[in-house]
Amino acid sequence: MEDSLPKTYRCAVVTGASSGLGEEFVRQLAPHCEGLLLVARNGDKLKEIGRELQTLYSGLKVWFFIADLTEVKHREALLTAIEDKALQPDLLINNAGMGDYGEFATADWDKLEKLIQLNITALTHLTHAILPKLKANRGGIINVSSLASAMPLADFAVYAASKAYVTSFSEAIRAELRDEDVTVTALCPGPVSTGFGAVAARTEDGAEIPRHEGLVVSKEQVVAEAILGFEKKRARVYPGWKVAALAAGISLLPAIAIRCILNSRPLASQDE
Repeated sequence: MEDSLPKTYRCAVVTGASSGLGEEFVRQLAPHCEGLLLVARNGDKLKEIGRELQTLYSGLKVWFFIADLTEVKHREALLTAIEDKALQPDLLINNAGMGDYGEFATADWDKLEKLIQLNITALTHLTHAILPKLKANRGGIINVSSLASAMPLADFAVYAASKAYVTSFSEAIRAELRDEDVTVTALCPGPVSTGFGAVAARTEDGAEIPRHEGLVVSKEQVVAEAILGFEKKRARVYPGWKVAALAAGISLLPAIAIRCILNSRPLASQDE
């Protein structure tokens, strides 16, 4: 449909662009961008994706930046590169994130600290630093949150809390920017088939974390709905009607019902 096609973006910045939802954002946005700045730790994969897209779309400019966004020096280097290259981002997709599945008491602190740095600090830092350019270019932000942000989740305590921050933060700055012509959308998917689950799990055999298969939505659908929702200036996008219905149901639950649910396993997990 015509109204599902995004406008042309001058420069889209995508974090976590080498795999999962980040890679899918890059692929779906490429036909509608003059330039793409791909950010991730896997430089080889970034270059592979970039070469492929430049072959497919003549004139597309692709820049790469290899960074571990949990490190402030890497974030600052990225921001310096944006200035040095005189890039003018009009779309920021804060996709990079990680999870940790298991009881909080037995969690590895180093992993939790990286989770907090990536899911919260890096997202906030990049948003704050790039926002002046987004305002000048009348652009916008898609923050990848999760269905897990809708309520506390046992065995996903820090992850769910970090995503609750992302959703709340997105709503707050959306309100602040309402007169600036800057759109902010929180993308809140349920389970998606990417590598997120294997990384979040505390196993050495690559086993995935438990999830409800009936809620699984493909990464292609998640990203397509995210872009369409952003273009329609929606505050939140819950991809898939089942996930959207579940989110609506959770929002109506009283606190006592949520506490009862906390005694069971997580309802869903999100993949980035």
